[in-house]
Amino acid sequence: MAEQGNIKKPVKITETVLRDAHQSLIATRMTTEQMLPIIDKMDKVGFHAVECWGGATFDASLRFLKEDPWERLRKLKDGFKNTKLQMLFRGQNILGYNHYADDVVEYFVQKSIANGIDIIRIFDCLNDVRNLRTAVSAANKENGHAQIALSYTLGDAYTMDYWKDMAKQIEEMGAKSLCIKDMAGLLTPYKATELVEVLKDAVNIPIDLHTHYTSGVASMTYLKAVEAGCDIIDTAMSPMAMGTSQPATEVLAKTFEGTPYDPGLDQNLLAEIAAYFAPLRDEWLKNGRMSTKVLGVNIKTLLYQVPGGMLSNLVSQLEEMGASDKFQDVLEEVPRVRKDFGEPPLVTPSSQIVGTQAVLNVVSGERYKMVTKESKKLLSGQFGQTVKPFDKEVQKKCIGDEKAITCRPADLIEPQLKSLEEEMKQYKQQDEDVLTYALFPQVAMDFFKYREAQQSKIDSTVASEENKTYPV
Repeated sequence: MAEQGNIKKPVKITETVLRDAHQSLIATRMTTEQMLPIIDKMDKVGFHAVECWGGATFDASLRFLKEDPWERLRKLKDGFKNTKLQMLFRGQNILGYNHYADDVVEYFVQKSIANGIDIIRIFDCLNDVRNLRTAVSAANKENGHAQIALSYTLGDAYTMDYWKDMAKQIEEMGAKSLCIKDMAGLLTPYKATELVEVLKDAVNIPIDLHTHYTSGVASMTYLKAVEAGCDIIDTAMSPMAMGTSQPATEVLAKTFEGTPYDPGLDQNLLAEIAAYFAPLRDEWLKNGRMSTKVLGVNIKTLLYQVPGGMLSNLVSQLEEMGASDKFQDVLEEVPRVRKDFGEPPLVTPSSQIVGTQAVLNVVSGERYKMVTKESKKLLSGQFGQTVKPFDKEVQKKCIGDEKAITCRPADLIEPQLKSLEEEMKQYKQQDEDVLTYALFPQVAMDFFKYREAQQSKIDSTVASEENKTYPV
């Protein structure tokens, strides 16, 4: 641990360039081919872990890059001989947007670890611990490292006592470490000191801090957190750092150099790795994949508690509706909807649900005149329990007399694996394909058909080469 009593130890670094950094800056479009050439050098750094899978990488690989995410994981595992691989896992949602049966969650965890994942960071968008248990016990069963992430947010309910109580529950559940997941960059430096000290006092497991640079305070927040005893921080190589991504790895390593917290990373090696990503960044800026809009500081994040990715979604939704002039009204509506919906943290998928509902409320001219099916699911308890009760009148207007559930949502879902396997068996080439189909049925089918077509092309090319006759 970084600090236990008066003992100060080096901080550990988790590198995010292969997952969250490109998810935050270029909508998860880095290809496996772009990752592989630099793995050997990254493996020599001595990172605590490299976050390289999960989150939106699974969906984006299939949908936009026509890549098998499982194949990517296996290739990364082959390259990283000395470094632990980490993924982000949305609790009972796995990597999708709905709750899945326990048998699907357990099988996904099993296959993730079998294919190369060492650390599974598990979170729930409502911080409902009931939605974490299956994934945590499955990871422990497979001898993986289950790290539970608390989705950090602000609001009346989110007191230091709340975080302390959550941390204790997480340790009791069998998590090997705890992450403060500050997806919106809301954690300010001195608040980080207070929070880390409270958590270190409450539990004995290591504490990891994950934040984004969106609001401009992230590096200072890391500095104060580490001084308070935070064990691990998440950073990104400088060409893919800052803005809506994480603080820069080289800068933080240099900051702690020569102190008791020095992670001992080689700046020359880091410079070589940064030099690899720099031309890729230039290419993404040139072709518009990386927008300068996500690279600056957005102080509205702190004012409205809206994550950077959610801000850009709101902008594009309003543009599509021809209602860009309503942006300010929507920003002011977001906290009101969030309060009506039980004050959930704003992270996938709750951020999309609250954001879209705020847009509809403003554009339609009447609050909750139009209600999305996701808003109805949230208000009927299908995502789990919020920290505060729903607004009764809003709930009644949106779901009528439907009785909201109070149990763990997955308790109502029958086992799904067998029926899923039956539905997609003609396309199955590996065990993992059933999981791909479970999460994104339509996208998976499109990918399976694409994969078959590619294989047919290769087979016919090979056959025509074999049948050629050459003059002696």
